[in-house]
Amino acid sequence: ATFGSDGTEVRVASIYLPNGNPSDDSAKFGYKLGWMDRLIDHAAGLLRREIPFVLAGDYNICPTDDDVYDPVAFRNDALCRIESRSRFRALVNLGLTDSYRVFHRDPHKYTYWDYQAGRWQRDEGLRIDHLLLSPHAADRIVGCDIDKSPRGKERASDHTPIWCELAV
Repeated sequence: ATFGSDGTEVRVASIYLPNGNPSDDSAKFGYKLGWMDRLIDHAAGLLRREIPFVLAGDYNICPTDDDVYDPVAFRNDALCRIESRSRFRALVNLGLTDSYRVFHRDPHKYTYWDYQAGRWQRDEGLRIDHLLLSPHAADRIVGCDIDKSPRGKERASDHTPIWCELAV
């Protein structure tokens, strides 16, 4: 969807990237990587047209070990494998900005907690939901945060919102 008018437009895309697990299943993991390759190509095309945009959603990727509560346990998970992370970096290296990291450098802040084994209660989560901004959109960012409050409610989603605000 495109929002704004008179030169303030920004295109927002809702992303749900395939999980890719089990990562030893070459078909599932390969599908995830191919999907990411197509997203990289699409983002590059938008950048060439200088369209301000936000690619927002569930990427099913922990970009670094700081984004997962137990990096060793997740080393071979599709969310943390080097192939997934390198494609996420390829997106960022096109010139996109990880909006959360503009304002927050502290490790172990999460957007997802598994329902099992008391993960939420022990804050054992993953940062797999991201807002990646084009340079034109990043120039307008004034805030970004993770809102953990919905996750603490009864019958909550296993994800919680991440948001950013762009100046007009």
